[in-house]
Order: sequence, then C-alpha cells, then structure tokens
Amino acid sequence: MTENIDDLLPGMRRMGMGRRRMTQTDMTYGAGVTESSGDVHSFPEKSMPARNAYQLIHDSLKFDGDPTLNCATFLTTWMEPEAEKLIIENLGKNRVDIDEYEATERIHRRCLAHLHDLWNGAKGQEATGTVVVGSSEGIMLGGLAMKWRWRQRREAAGKDASKPNIVFAANAQVALEKTARYFDVESRLVPVSAASHYCLDTEKALTMIDENTIGMFVILGSTYTGHYEEVAEMSQLLDRLHKDTGLDVPIHVDGASGAFVAPFAQPDLHWDFRVPRVVSISTSGHKFGLTYPGIGWVLWRAPEYLPDGLTFELSYLGGVEKTFTLNFSHPACFMIAQYYQFIRFGREGYARVMNACLYHARLLSVALEATGVYQCVSDMHRPRGTYGFSEANRLAASELFTRIVNTPCSGADPTPNLSFNYGLPEVAFRFTDWFINTHPHANQDVITTLMRVRGWIIPNYPLPPDENRLRVMRVVIKEASSEDFVNRLVRDLMWATQTMLDTQSQSLGEALTTPLAKNISTANLAHSIAQSNQAPMDDSRKHRHWQGILEKIGELKEGVTGKAQVPEMRLLDGGRRKSVYEKSC
Repeated sequence: MTENIDDLLPGMRRMGMGRRRMTQTDMTYGAGVTESSGDVHSFPEKSMPARNAYQLIHDSLKFDGDPTLNCATFLTTWMEPEAEKLIIENLGKNRVDIDEYEATERIHRRCLAHLHDLWNGAKGQEATGTVVVGSSEGIMLGGLAMKWRWRQRREAAGKDASKPNIVFAANAQVALEKTARYFDVESRLVPVSAASHYCLDTEKALTMIDENTIGMFVILGSTYTGHYEEVAEMSQLLDRLHKDTGLDVPIHVDGASGAFVAPFAQPDLHWDFRVPRVVSISTSGHKFGLTYPGIGWVLWRAPEYLPDGLTFELSYLGGVEKTFTLNFSHPACFMIAQYYQFIRFGREGYARVMNACLYHARLLSVALEATGVYQCVSDMHRPRGTYGFSEANRLAASELFTRIVNTPCSGADPTPNLSFNYGLPEVAFRFTDWFINTHPHANQDVITTLMRVRGWIIPNYPLPPDENRLRVMRVVIKEASSEDFVNRLVRDLMWATQTMLDTQSQSLGEALTTPLAKNISTANLAHSIAQSNQAPMDDSRKHRHWQGILEKIGELKEGVTGKAQVPEMRLLDGGRRKSVYEKSC
C-alpha cells in the first residue's frame, strides 16, 4: 500500500469514516441554534444535523400537556408496545396501493368483515365499506351516499332535486354540519332540551322532515354528555311516517364513540344493522376502537346503499383498484394496528376494557355528586330510566353503584350494565345549584385553570344551542384510566374547589402558597367519598360534609387558633345575585 493515510482521510471523512473535529453545528444550544434563530415563517435556508433538529423539536414539544391526563379527548392515548412496533414497521406503506401491498389489503378486508359481524350485518354477505382517516370522513361518505340515492329517486320520478336537507340534533359534532355545508345540503337542527337529555328529540325531528329530506344523522354517543340517541325509536317513527305519507327516510348512525362501546358493554341495545332503517354506520377506530389517530371506518348495510357513481377505478398504481374515499393516500400502519387490537382483544378483551371504563366513569360520577358541590349532567351512572340530578336520583345512583360493585361478576360480563342507563364512559358535570347560590363568585373556568396546575386538562363548555345557559366540565374515561387515576382526579378537583373558595377571602397567590398535603394516601378515595353520603342532606349538613372531605385529602387550612378550618359555605351577601357561573353562561 503506497498511499499515505493522511491522503486517504479526506475521502474517508466524506464517507462518514475516521476522526472529525467538533464544529459549532454539532452543538444544539451552545451554538445558538434554536427555532427562533431564523424567521420561522420562511422556509429554512440551511440544513442542520439530524441530532440538532430532533432535539429542538423534542424539547419544544415538552410544552404540550400530558396525553394521559387529557380528560377532554376521546382519542386513544396509549397502546401496547407490540402495537407500536407494528406501527413503526409499517409507517411507509400507503393503504390505497393494494396491488403493491396485497397482504395489507387482506387485513383491510378482514377488519371490514369483523365490523360487519360486530354490527350485526346480514350473515353470509360480504362487507361493503372502507377504512377512512377518521369518523368525520366516514360521516361525509355516509351523507353523500344518502344524498345521491335521494337524488336518483327524485330524478327518476321527474321531481326537483335541487333543495336537499338532512335532519340531526343540535348537539351534533361539527363533522355533521361540515357534511351538510360542504355538499350543499340544508342542515335542519332539532332543538335539544333537558327532557331529551340534551340530544335528539325524536318527535320534534319527525316534524322537520319533508320530501327533500335525504336522511337523518343519529348519534350514538353525544360529545356533550355521552348520551345515546334513540336509533330504534327514530326508526319506528320513520316507519310510521312512511306509512302515513310515503316519505322513505334512511338513517346514518354516527357511532364515532358508541359503535365500539355498545356492542361489548350494552349488547341488548338495538342501534346497528338490526334496525331496518340504518343504512350506514361510521366510527372512529382511534377513540374506543383503542387505536392511535387517525383511523375510522364506514360500512353500508348492502352494496346497493353505496351508489356506483361514488366509486372510482384507477390503474396507475400497478393494477385496477376501486376507491370511494374522500382522502386518497394515507398510512396503512394505523389500520394494521386496528387489526392487532381486534385479534389481540377479541370480544372478551374489548368487553373487559369497556366495562372497566364504565365502572370508573360511574365511580367518578357517584363520588362527585356525593360531595354536594357537583352534579352530573351525564346519566350513565343512574338506574335505567332515571334521568337528571336530584337528591333522590343521587341516592338511587349511589345505592345501585354500591350494590353492583359488591356483586361478584366476570370482568367481561355486560350484565351489570343492564341496570344502568345507556351511555359512553363520559362524565359531564357542573356546580350544583346550591353551591352556586351560596357562592355567587364560583367560576368553573377557575376550576379548569387550577386543574392545569396539577397537569389535568378538563374542558368547560356550554351545552348545545337552546341549553347553552349551562356550562359543563367533561372527563372522558379511557382504557388507560385506572382507579388510581379517578382517586387522584377527585382529590385534585376537591383541592381546586377549596382553593377557589379560599380566593374569596385572600389573593390567589396566598391561597396557592399553602404547601400541598404530604403523605396523604389517595387509595380508595373516590369510593370513600361516594359511600360517605348515602343519606339525604339538607343545607346545614353540606358544610360539615365538605369539611370531612377536605380532611380526607389533607386540604384543611390552619387557622389562627392552630385548628383546621374551612370557610363556611354560606350566602356571601345575604341576598341573591347573579352568579359568576350564570354570567359566564
């Protein structure tokens, strides 16, 4: 070998070999390389080492909240390592390229077959449907199919087809309104009320239907309160309407959340293809389907409910392929992860997860109402057929929950759910009227802000139009929520409530300077609170009861006498004023 090693080194270094000196660009922060070192609105002029780019983005994302403590979201925030491994292994696969990824397409067809079976589609019939990016796309496809079929019928009869409308309740998620607006369909919103549990009033809906109605959206799991809308009842009313007037109105079920809860936890409920007028169903795989976002599904009762005009054939990916999605390219990895969940859990595993979610949601609901400070607008913890908050209904829910908890039962057995109202594992709650009357300055926005101090993300929002004078907070219980999760959530809500009360007599800074309670166990806290109030309470008992709760969580403040004290819950000015809660609504 004649070459000198020094002559070879430059070439070796160009290939990433040999020694090299540390340069300024090797230093992520010491070199002054930050996101703000250039104009973030202009495309970067220069490159940077991969390590630096990773570190900058990694560190900037630390300002996000903790997904596990995000009680606002319905989305899945945790999956098993094996599922995550499958996602990483298949990140580069395009789901629509079925000629190249034949095995992936087989998984797609299996998932559709599983859902067709789960939603009680016709036996022996091939599933008609597709994976989509989320239930929003599924809703849009379902709405489009109903519009096209309505238009075909109108044109065949020689009638005007220029003024389609669709009927759904005012509590609808925004995707339903998008579907109508984007595809030139009039939205006919059915007003909601406490009597309709803040969701679809089926009798009112019937009055809004005419010959231009393409169909109805019925929601299995309201985003606002978790209630299920009455799919079977609506179908029966539409049958009556068809008999009386000849109007033939189909139903698309928006099962974004409930389509993965009801089949396992509430199998006695008829909402799916067992209901004759249900022609299509959409759902989110990334909610209670237990898969990371974004994945959803839409299925039709039979091929004739998906008009041929919505299906396209293409050949530029290597073979003749059919597509009828709004989105074209999208990753296959999340669909593969969905299939992993299907075969990993099966009916038994999904039933265990959903039953656990409902149990924890009911525990939280009963505990919150037992404080006397909060009442639930959601009703899935109340005895079947009992709706709304009252002292009698609170006690009935507490008694039922205690009895069910003490009844031995398999974790996959849905029988305990038969005693409760249908609904999602979602807790929508607000201040009780008594608490608002005694504390006119109480503000739920303060509670949600204080909860962020402890890491929790809890929304506070108005109910749908016509009932938006009420604001509710929401906690969605998901697979990763445990009993310890509920105990800590209850403790921190009690802390936030008392801290808010303390600020009525001192500054927020003074209220927050009190050290957090140490060595106070939260084990069984929610159960303890739930069981501490199983008798009717008048106003004179509520203050003493609240003091007992604060003792449990170690949040009583020391007064000048050295004794633990808590501000009395009494009307502050001796007269009734409009509360901050009412003003905020």
